[in-house]
Amino acid sequence: MSKQKIRVAVVCGGKSAEHEVSLTSAKNIINALDQNKYETHLLVLDRQGRLLSTVSAQRYLNNKLGDVMPKLGAEIASNSEEKLDNEYVTIVRDETSANLIPLTRESDKTPIDVIFPVMHGPDGEDGSIQGLARLANVALVGSNVLGSAVNMDKDVMKRLLLQAGFPIANYIAFCNSRRDYLTFDAVTDKLGCPFFVKPANLGSSVGVSKVEFREDFDSAVEEAFYYDTKIICEEFIVGRELECAVLGTEAPIASVPGEIVVLDNEKFYSYDTKYLNEHGALLKIPADLPDEVVERVQQMACQAFVSTYCEGMARVDFFFTQDQQLIINELNTIPGFTDVSMYPKLLEASGMSLTEVLDWLIKDALQRFKERARLKTKVDI
Repeated sequence: MSKQKIRVAVVCGGKSAEHEVSLTSAKNIINALDQNKYETHLLVLDRQGRLLSTVSAQRYLNNKLGDVMPKLGAEIASNSEEKLDNEYVTIVRDETSANLIPLTRESDKTPIDVIFPVMHGPDGEDGSIQGLARLANVALVGSNVLGSAVNMDKDVMKRLLLQAGFPIANYIAFCNSRRDYLTFDAVTDKLGCPFFVKPANLGSSVGVSKVEFREDFDSAVEEAFYYDTKIICEEFIVGRELECAVLGTEAPIASVPGEIVVLDNEKFYSYDTKYLNEHGALLKIPADLPDEVVERVQQMACQAFVSTYCEGMARVDFFFTQDQQLIINELNTIPGFTDVSMYPKLLEASGMSLTEVLDWLIKDALQRFKERARLKTKVDI
């Protein structure tokens, strides 16, 4: 009797500005999953946050992805997209197994064993879909609600890192309600110039601007607030940009570090540099570093991973200064899995193929789910 395959729901898309990045990551994950072990279900949320049925999701993915990543915010014309009104689905519980079920218009119920979220940005990395998985009583790849929420918010993440004793860049956080206090002089008095302006809850360098002159400031603030209701202004650190992939939960392991070298014609590692300009940056894997520095990067990456309640996977980004200091920039709990993404490349250079990484992540998710299921849910009297 053949062993039943594990049913994996790969969830991607959503209302985030990283929508296209998410779709590309999902496509690569689906292609790399071992089809002898897993029965894959593609769940796509469109830009309105509506969940598409499996057939519609595949059409949507094919329509959205071309040979070139679309420019940020650009809508790709889709003749079939307008015809999907009757093919949206809802997520319900199976009354017998309490598992998550994508329910198609044909009522084709397919219980899911584990959710693999590949939704970058809001609603994907901020604890939203993680909370849905918890309520639906289904295993989840990656960090749960707490680790996802605190690491999505760069302000909260940096507070946790600072409290744990990690070196970080100086920064100031501003909510939209305090916008009147956000002036160029107020920021430069604390951070100097140049500095960065970023949305607090977004990735892929979306909405990030490098402010070098007073006249750059207002437009940078407008750009960041366009994507989030809270932004951060962050000190500019002169140094090499290093990244390290972490895999695990209680005893995480770290990959070899990699380095991002932004070429002279680019100001920083922006969205365009990552996904649109193939000549904007070089990825050096592994980074050319002394063994002692490699060990420090790996140790700090794992410690930061645990300190900010990450589980399963995360990418930890560093600055390495001329005086040999390592400064943690941020953690990303759902790193990209595109062709240019560092996370899978770093683990591959450390001896793990993408298929092996995905296999490990799913096993970790199922194990953590079993451990949580053993917890008591009522008080013994």
